[in-house]
Amino acid sequence: MILLVDSGSTKTDWIALNAEGAEIFQTQTFGLNPQVLSAEILTERIINNYELYKHRHDVTHVHFYGAGCGTHKPKELIKGVFEDFFDKAQEINIKEDTYAALYATTKRNEAGIVCIIGTGSNCSLYDGENIEQKVTSLGYILMDDGSGNYFGRQLLRDFHFNKIPKELAYEFAKQFDLTAESIKNHLYKMPNPNTYLAQFARFIITNKDHDYCKKLIRKGFKLFIEHQILQFDNAKEIPVHFVGSISFYLQDELKSLLSEYDLEIGKVLKRPIEGLVAYHKNYMMV
Repeated sequence: MILLVDSGSTKTDWIALNAEGAEIFQTQTFGLNPQVLSAEILTERIINNYELYKHRHDVTHVHFYGAGCGTHKPKELIKGVFEDFFDKAQEINIKEDTYAALYATTKRNEAGIVCIIGTGSNCSLYDGENIEQKVTSLGYILMDDGSGNYFGRQLLRDFHFNKIPKELAYEFAKQFDLTAESIKNHLYKMPNPNTYLAQFARFIITNKDHDYCKKLIRKGFKLFIEHQILQFDNAKEIPVHFVGSISFYLQDELKSLLSEYDLEIGKVLKRPIEGLVAYHKNYMMV
């Protein structure tokens, strides 16, 4: 059994295939970001899934693409978790989520810029053969422009600095616990602070036609375009693809802003898992 796994910080999509590429099952767990979660929490999130636990001894190959897997230490952390859980696996490949987005949106020998804007954000250049990232992510506190946790962070700051229009602030407070005690507890004592921040982005999406939200969306996406996409010299010559919930639900706003920078938008996908399956069937079936 072959497991294809695409993991963000919020959710993880799993698809199991047999050796001929036929689907056995699909399932979903919470996000498995080894940058912000311990081995114990990662294991708990896997072991609590019925399908994964049921088939844990049947898995022979795991291809995992995940947020937080851009450096050696977190890669080794989650690989160790998988080796213990899928104890019959002959091969476990761990790559960062950029590769899932790349495989889902581009074709071999076709250049493009591939962006992820979901809970977090990043951007890579694919020249048709190789992938290049000019900026190493420093995580949700210092980077992730235009992402869910970026918008959540800005909303919380503006709310407590009384910068949100009163009628909008009232609706915001009705939907979420915005007490300082609750916020600090989630940010400093609970796992997944980046996911906690990103949950507030749905308020931005729901109220995207409000002037305050329009300005905040524009500011976040401008930062992403200028800090990430425009770092590549040929950005205006090749399509720019997007994967992730924020880019998917705010794609009209994103397209409008990209046009102001003379950038060509390519594919916009909420999740890359379908394209990931197609890629593996075409190129990597074991």
